[in-house]
Amino acid sequence: MSLNDTPRGERPHIAVFGSRNAGKSSLINAICGQAVSIVSPVSGTTTDPVYQPMELLPAGPVVLIDTAGLDDTGELGEQRIRKTLDILKKTDLAFLVVDAAAGAGDFERELLRTLGAAGTNVMVVLNKIDLITADPQTLEEQCSQIAARLGTGASIPLMPVSTLSGSGIDALKKTAAAVLAKEEERFRLVGDLLKPGDVAVLVVPIDKSAPKGRLILPQQQTIRDIMECDGVAVVTKEQELAHTLAQLNRKPRIVITDSQVFLKVEADTPRDVPLTSFSILFARYKGDLPRLVSGLRSITRLKDGDRVLIAEACTHHRQSDDIGSVKIPRWLREITGRQLIIDNAAGSEFLTNLEQYSLIIHCGACMLNRRAMLRRLDEAELAGVPIVNYGMFIAYVQGVFPRAIEMFPSAMLAWENGTGSPAPVVPAQYSVTQ
Repeated sequence: MSLNDTPRGERPHIAVFGSRNAGKSSLINAICGQAVSIVSPVSGTTTDPVYQPMELLPAGPVVLIDTAGLDDTGELGEQRIRKTLDILKKTDLAFLVVDAAAGAGDFERELLRTLGAAGTNVMVVLNKIDLITADPQTLEEQCSQIAARLGTGASIPLMPVSTLSGSGIDALKKTAAAVLAKEEERFRLVGDLLKPGDVAVLVVPIDKSAPKGRLILPQQQTIRDIMECDGVAVVTKEQELAHTLAQLNRKPRIVITDSQVFLKVEADTPRDVPLTSFSILFARYKGDLPRLVSGLRSITRLKDGDRVLIAEACTHHRQSDDIGSVKIPRWLREITGRQLIIDNAAGSEFLTNLEQYSLIIHCGACMLNRRAMLRRLDEAELAGVPIVNYGMFIAYVQGVFPRAIEMFPSAMLAWENGTGSPAPVVPAQYSVTQ
């Protein structure tokens, strides 16, 4: 991904599902207008998921995902099916591809139920219509029969297409864009907190963990969102925050900081200026802020021998003071005084044995789409494991809680209605800059 590309986590995910040789890869190629997936008459050609970013106007940037057939067989086939079902966890819109010549049967009905149970938007794509008829009336009758077999009703679009001739592809793309438009987020990353002309001060440390020559993705995205709502973004380092605030001719609407310098920034930010972090903004944007806030209460209930999972959605080269593998474990042990067992996990796949954990501390999820992060929250809740976000955890152990969420009423309500001890006041020697 280049710096000019829309991150995958910001793109709606459209995935194709179906049986082997239903024409899923051909459909991806037809939508993209290029051969991005290998097409073969041999069943099971697609093994691992194939991701293809594209612009789907007027919806904007999306990512298409080609998957292996869910009727695959054998030991490898079972692994491919698991990979395909993992894709469902992050899918915003599913294309259920049906071979028009083969028709729809029990397999397609069961797959449709699986997609519906996941809460995913579904469109049925009747592929290979060139093999059955050229008569529009006959095609309409065929579509009605397949819709009746699937029990789709009027709420699920059924789109007849031919990837060979290109018939129906434009209509499919327009309908998909319209479905995604209905799913547009109700709020922005930060834009809904600002009015045109409002000033937002962003505190960005430049230390050895900062990437050379650029800002990290959450900082880039926050600046862009401020600009899109006609706000003013002022970027400064933590050592310059007090001077920066003194130079402004009015108070900023909000101060947003990197979590690791929360303590310094909180001290220099006037009490009547809202303060939060990039990570907390992403917790709200990508996940469920009240649910994550509620998870903080479990920290005071940790006991010796409890197991804690620190989860990150991406993989990266770990440095000597890595936030997930070094700093957070140290702060957690210091603040609880407990002998804890701490595991680290990174990558796009979430662990399945969550029941063994007493707490999950998750990154800001800038590399996940919202549906994938919400699915992780659901899986943690189903396992009975509280989950918190990096930024909220750091604000908590720094004694900057609940100030860091005061501008979010639903999060404050979740905090005030919870049980347990208030946020600790951390001694100066526990500063996150260590």
